[in-house]
Amino acid sequence: QVQLVESGGGLVQTGDPLRLSCTTPGHSFAPHLMAWFRQAPGKARDFVAGISWTGNYIYYTDTVKGRFTISRDNAKTTVDLQMNSLRPEDTATYYCTRARKSVPGDPYNALEYDYWGRGTQVTVSS
Repeated sequence: QVQLVESGGGLVQTGDPLRLSCTTPGHSFAPHLMAWFRQAPGKARDFVAGISWTGNYIYYTDTVKGRFTISRDNAKTTVDLQMNSLRPEDTATYYCTRARKSVPGDPYNALEYDYWGRGTQVTVSS
């Protein structure tokens, strides 16, 4: 059983940065695409960012482009999400997830992912 563990969430103010990290104790990410989703109360779980095993393919939802950066360290089995210029609308629980394939057909679709972390809360105050 693959376990994904997120860390780095917290309460910040508008405009502040925050860095989330995801690790898989005892397992490698190879060769799966890894991603971050988020879910606000009463809303669907939405794609935020994804990165392929090689890092050659990186995806962002439009609302975070230019503010968020996803990266991975395959040796350390970590996937990070650097979030800058945070806004109140970024408030959500953020989930790390592993795609079923190295290159999923639709990386923006939650159905392409099989293992999920428990999430870490990010709250941005105005």
